[in-house]
Amino acid sequence: MKGRVLIVAGSDSGGGAGIQADIKACTALGAYAATAVTAITVQDTERVHAVHPVPADIIAAQMRVVLNDIGADCVKLGMIGSAEAGEAILSELPEGMPVVLDPVLVATSGDALGDGAVAQLLRERFLPRAAVVTPNAPELAALSGQGVEDEQEAERAARALLDLGAGAVLAKAGHLAGDIVTDLLVRPSGTARIAHPRLESRNTHGTGCTLASALAAGLAQGMEAEAAARRAIAYTVAGIEHAPGFGRGHGPLNHALSQADGTFGPTA
Repeated sequence: MKGRVLIVAGSDSGGGAGIQADIKACTALGAYAATAVTAITVQDTERVHAVHPVPADIIAAQMRVVLNDIGADCVKLGMIGSAEAGEAILSELPEGMPVVLDPVLVATSGDALGDGAVAQLLRERFLPRAAVVTPNAPELAALSGQGVEDEQEAERAARALLDLGAGAVLAKAGHLAGDIVTDLLVRPSGTARIAHPRLESRNTHGTGCTLASALAAGLAQGMEAEAAARRAIAYTVAGIEHAPGFGRGHGPLNHALSQADGTFGPTA
């Protein structure tokens, strides 16, 4: 086991997204996952039925004790929930440690997991701390204030997030049209295009959490950002392809995959 990831995110009772997906993804890729839970959600594959926020001081305390004892090589940030929780998280983020920011505002089901105050905090305070931010097209549009309907607009909006301080942006293209999904890793030095065939599947619950945590595992293990992004995307795509088909709504991925046995490999 190599690489320690501190995951700061909400719990998903259905097990397909949130902390549960994060732990599974890190473990499958050989990294160690520790957690600071920001909220308990009552959630299944169909919807978020209720959200119970964890007090901000308890979120901060979880981060503090883990960092002081186990330590971390990367922090993955998911559902923040409230501006108060966000401020508590910011107070405990170690200077200089890589941060992967998954700007969770809406669940796959369409239920809100953050409000306008959270979006503003993400733009103003979290983006400058992020080594990589991983928005889908709606999140990219919300954070940049720009329309995102195609690859060119996605790249332009991603560069707006670089201007706000993000180190890199992995702009996910699953919400855009086309038989080929081309995710963009946008950095000041240039853009890497990571393409894969679109999978027609209802089993997409937790894809954002899974991808961000898989990316964080790679950074924690010392991988360069593009290599970590390519492995994370390949792992997530394979998780959709081999999904178990559970639930009546957006089903969970199969997280129990191994690169060693050839279940997934690098993307183009």
